[in-house]
Amino acid sequence: MSASLDIRLKRANKVYHEGEVLAGVVAIVSKEAVQHQGITLTMEGIVNLQLSSKSVGVFEAFYNSVKPIQLITSNIEVVKQGKVPGGKTEIPFEFPLHTKGNKVLYETYHGVFVNIQYTLRCDMKRSLLAKDLSKTCEFMVHCLPQKAKLQPTPVDFTITPETLQNVRERSLLPKFLIRGHLDATNCVITKPLTGELVVESSDVAIKSIELQLVRVETCGCAEGYARDATEIQNIQIAEGDVCHSLPIPIYMVFPRLFTCPTLETINFKVEFEVNVVIVLHDEHLITENFPLKLCRA
Repeated sequence: MSASLDIRLKRANKVYHEGEVLAGVVAIVSKEAVQHQGITLTMEGIVNLQLSSKSVGVFEAFYNSVKPIQLITSNIEVVKQGKVPGGKTEIPFEFPLHTKGNKVLYETYHGVFVNIQYTLRCDMKRSLLAKDLSKTCEFMVHCLPQKAKLQPTPVDFTITPETLQNVRERSLLPKFLIRGHLDATNCVITKPLTGELVVESSDVAIKSIELQLVRVETCGCAEGYARDATEIQNIQIAEGDVCHSLPIPIYMVFPRLFTCPTLETINFKVEFEVNVVIVLHDEHLITENFPLKLCRA
């Protein structure tokens, strides 16, 4: 005799804000009546931190103290011990999204070294001979939009061999001149990053021009901080030796879950940067870095 358990939230997009009510139904489908020892629902919001392999030895003390940070936890008994009839049964539930004390619900974010996740778990306890049923469902938390109006901060840039940093032998670099601008580095997370790039001149043919979105995750405590940058996405905006003096549009949508508003707390930070990467045919790689501040408006 098989029975299935499912959690269905009322909101199709599964996005909630602090102070709202998480509502839905627990759905049980079975051909015959199911005897159980009680059905419970657990809601949990956790920040998981971890160190990269290169930082483990350096921060031994911190590595032992990387405990998950609990943002919210709540448990309710949906149905007391008894029997669920055969067929399809839907049991409604409601969970208020309120934190205790001075805790804050950070926005859902799936990173490499920082992970902020909110889950609902339903458990149906059964007798010794029957297997317990369990179902987990993730829901998203978005922080409330900023009340203050965001002022765009446009950035103009010029890339030449002289402006580059971390160059060993500048004299070996081919001559080039690339200009452009980003419309804003204070970005609204729901709107694309936009701008323009123009190749004025280049002695060597261009192979590719790319936009690279990078997350910079910092985990730390009194013993020290581990800061790691990892790529989220890479978009090619031009291929081949582009026409000189022709404006190339810059356009990048921020991916859901892998980005969140820029976040800074005592234990961790999540920041974002964008790299404009120009690959030349002689395999020279030119990179210009721009820190971004993301917010929800």
